[in-house]
Amino acid sequence: MPWKNGGGVTREIAVSPAGATFETLDWRVSLAAVVEDGPFSIFNGMDRTLCVTRGAGIQLQADDSPPTTLHATSAPHSFDGSALTRAQLIDGPIEDLSVMSRRGRFRHSVRRVVVTDPWEFTTRSQSLIVYCQRGELTCIAGSTSEQLHADDSALFDNASGSIRVTTEQTAEILVIEFFQYQAPPG
Repeated sequence: MPWKNGGGVTREIAVSPAGATFETLDWRVSLAAVVEDGPFSIFNGMDRTLCVTRGAGIQLQADDSPPTTLHATSAPHSFDGSALTRAQLIDGPIEDLSVMSRRGRFRHSVRRVVVTDPWEFTTRSQSLIVYCQRGELTCIAGSTSEQLHADDSALFDNASGSIRVTTEQTAEILVIEFFQYQAPPG
């Protein structure tokens, strides 16, 4: 699908609710090729997280904040989707994984994990996505088992519980969790 600002194309991995538009989505995960320097699309009311998955890297500057440099091994970088954000490529095109959630309805967390041995974690998320950046792995949630290769993703709805990841080689994954917003009592 085209970028909101028309500057490129995004491959949507998942969106909630299914079929949602930019105006109606609660959250979205997508992959995009960034081939030139320029502004990011503005998404008012969204929290965003960006991870470089391929290429030398990118430098982001949101509003007047100091620039942040991201590489394919960097920690995920979160920023306000309504900030005027400009990107500068470090040495040629990159691919990035972008995560968005609508503030006040959902929040998200993203972490990069290198898996060399069986790894297990617990989640309390409404939805969980495991994106395989490099390698091959098996992801098991309850009675569901998914085989993932590089650039594959698995989506687990109502994911509360234990998630197990196994690999016979080193795999690098991005774990994306979405949590429904709970207003404080009172």
